[in-house]
Amino acid sequence: MARAFLFVLDSFGIGGAPDAGSFGDQGSDTFGHIVSACARGDGDRQDLRNGPLKLPNMEALGLGKAALLAGGKSALPANGDRPVRGFHGSAKEVSKGKDTPSGHWEIAGVPVSFDWGYFPETVPTFPPALTDAIVREAGLPGILGNCHASGTEIIARLGEEHIRTGKPICYTSADSVFQIAAHETHFGLERLYDLCDIVRRLVDPLNIGRVIARPFVGETKETFERTANRRDYAVPPPEPTLLDRLTDAGRQVIGVGKIGDIFAHRGVGEVRKGAGNMALFDAALGAMDDAKPGDLVFANFVDFDSLYGHRRDIPGYAAALEAFDRRLPEALARLKDGDLLILTADHGCDPSWKGTDHTREQVPVIGTGPGLGHGSIGSRPTYADIGETVAEHLGIPAGPHGTSFHRTLTGNA
Repeated sequence: MARAFLFVLDSFGIGGAPDAGSFGDQGSDTFGHIVSACARGDGDRQDLRNGPLKLPNMEALGLGKAALLAGGKSALPANGDRPVRGFHGSAKEVSKGKDTPSGHWEIAGVPVSFDWGYFPETVPTFPPALTDAIVREAGLPGILGNCHASGTEIIARLGEEHIRTGKPICYTSADSVFQIAAHETHFGLERLYDLCDIVRRLVDPLNIGRVIARPFVGETKETFERTANRRDYAVPPPEPTLLDRLTDAGRQVIGVGKIGDIFAHRGVGEVRKGAGNMALFDAALGAMDDAKPGDLVFANFVDFDSLYGHRRDIPGYAAALEAFDRRLPEALARLKDGDLLILTADHGCDPSWKGTDHTREQVPVIGTGPGLGHGSIGSRPTYADIGETVAEHLGIPAGPHGTSFHRTLTGNA
């Protein structure tokens, strides 16, 4: 029986979303703009990297061709007509948001057809009735922040006051999210998680997608650092996802990184964590070693988005892509007969774009597996085609959304 490995490079869009203008993102292109910046030298940073972007392993799977298919502004210059050893294509998002849950749920076969709730760009941003209830039910002396903010900036700005007063730092972004930053020891990690449980219940009537615990350590603004103990409290998907369907069929789903949190731990049999992309890659390799026939390893590599996309850090994003690409052969070497590996993304987060928000883009769909065909799978009309392809590969019935391209891979189209 086959196995499947689904690696999400969080926010690695390739431009060309037909509805990007509706989100204020017309012309955004995470991959293309990184390539262009590196070619100009704008992606150079002596402590990280220099020169043109170098992704030979993803290029060999067809990454550049996928970007050209999406209509992105530029692709890796070495692509041209170079043969590839994997399958490649692009996928459009049909969900109404460009957020993490919407992208991942759609990849897993469940597009989001409803609108999330959002907090306004005002100060204060949270409704007084909500903050009053949080303070009362959690027994807090108050809250800090109460605004739209970057997580690292607001911790640097308010972290010392938080330690002094015991008030947690509460903030949001353009996503449907309520984020709470608190010190792991001065406030307490378990106390932060308990607070997030309370807030999750209180924001449910507002249709907020996620409450996120953002623990940090350090004693001064110069030494504050967020830790790997982040936890997302997400609304569960509105209908069974690929993960639920596999679990119901007796298969094992191993979630790497924040996959368990994104799906409200529904359909995920085991969760493996790691502090940063390289630790997450190690965890993904271990999951590949442990996966049995019929299992799915679903991994999210968050640094692309949280450390580089949102912070609009082009050299950092480029270096992270190159580091991931250098390790890709380790995953390819673990593929056995019948295995399927897909690399994709959940949205864009163009580090050259205005603001700090995600960007509406198409995503790459590239991959390989022993005995599977090479070449184009075309432009997929929904991310859900990815999940349905995994479902067919693993031999479970099709879901109601999306169309599998598995027959293209096996030559039975």
